[in-house]
Amino acid sequence: MGRKLLLHNDHVPGIHTLDVYRANGGYASVEKALKTMTPDQVTDEVKKSGLRGRGGAGFPTGMKWSFLAKPEGVPRYLVCNADESEPGTFKDRYLMEHIPHALIEGMITASYALGARKSYIYIRGEYFYVSRILEQAIDEAYAAGLLGENIMGSGFSHDCYVQVGAGAYICGEETALLESLEGKRGNPRIKPPFPAVAGLYGCPTVVNNVETIAAVVPIVNMGGEEYAKIGVGKSTGTKLISASGHINKPGVYEIELGITVEEFIYSEQYCGGIRNSKKLKAVVAGGSSVPILPTDLILKTAKGEPRLMTYESLSDGGFQTGTMLGSGGFIVMDEDTSIVKNLFTFSRFYHHESCGQCSPCREGTGWMEKILKKFLDGTAVESDVDLLWDIQSKIEGKTICPLGEAAAWPVAAAIRHFRHEFEEIAKKKKFNDVSHYERLRKANA
Repeated sequence: MGRKLLLHNDHVPGIHTLDVYRANGGYASVEKALKTMTPDQVTDEVKKSGLRGRGGAGFPTGMKWSFLAKPEGVPRYLVCNADESEPGTFKDRYLMEHIPHALIEGMITASYALGARKSYIYIRGEYFYVSRILEQAIDEAYAAGLLGENIMGSGFSHDCYVQVGAGAYICGEETALLESLEGKRGNPRIKPPFPAVAGLYGCPTVVNNVETIAAVVPIVNMGGEEYAKIGVGKSTGTKLISASGHINKPGVYEIELGITVEEFIYSEQYCGGIRNSKKLKAVVAGGSSVPILPTDLILKTAKGEPRLMTYESLSDGGFQTGTMLGSGGFIVMDEDTSIVKNLFTFSRFYHHESCGQCSPCREGTGWMEKILKKFLDGTAVESDVDLLWDIQSKIEGKTICPLGEAAAWPVAAAIRHFRHEFEEIAKKKKFNDVSHYERLRKANA
């Protein structure tokens, strides 16, 4: 059994309440940090832990904190990115819904380290019911003196607020999130300046993902060096994985970074194998925006080594033969899956969610959706495959924010590894996927 640091108490009845959470060791990191550590010492422990951002980019968290500007007389902010909108990703929702105080505790401890008097949790609009859970947890924390003035007599005061978004995927990008939090249209900002220098209301700001902030709790409790002993190389600690698709046991799993992809898919402890005893065809390992990999490349690297659930192993070989751990949205596809239809679904999503600020993304996502629709309609020609490739190459790296890459990478990877599926449809002038969905309907009847 792998070690759990975030979900070790998720089975405890009433763990969402303050009393039960504290009875199971909750808010120990706040007491330890505020009473025995300086803010810089907390940051140093996060650096020692090797914690990397769990929202997708995987940037070292302690390093990100150290970039925070600290001008005299200017407030600093911590903003939690709870706008979990990446298709295939739902682990932050699970954490907030079942153990909300784990996030609140992390917000307080991290804010102490950053010298932030106020913090904000920006949560996606579709998670409105989860925002109520968080607000109740915050109210309990205020009533217990864990938020507000002079927390635990330490002299540190902090206020935490929840802001609900309006259901825009683009607000998962940190600068678009800040624009929305300020009451403006959620368009990404041009960087520099980066949020660490000029973020919320033009003040120094750190934006971290839900899981990243929650991970600060066990790091402070156990020490950064102990946390770093879990995992492999620069992929330290544990990671929450949202597992979905054609598997026997979909759900949220906390893994020790470093287990093999094969173990994660086939062991009974995790996904339990492919549903209906089908063969594995492909996996999207880190949410819809990362490159899809076929069976041979998701289980083993191009060098023939077992592929590991780590940032480094999944990206081994670059996008030619690798992918990304990303947000941990692990989507498994069986042998009957149409890669073309799956790609159309992703492309339609990115076209819909483009903010329209950058021409390559605004126009290119629409063109890719239209061309992929031709394949489903049976009207595509073979040259459309090359046209798709050309369009995605003109989007990647040419937009203000990463949504351009998020839309382009799935197209490039699908063509790179499954070009024959596109060409077969174009030659036959027919998209025959009815039997597959009919089989699924009967299997689930």
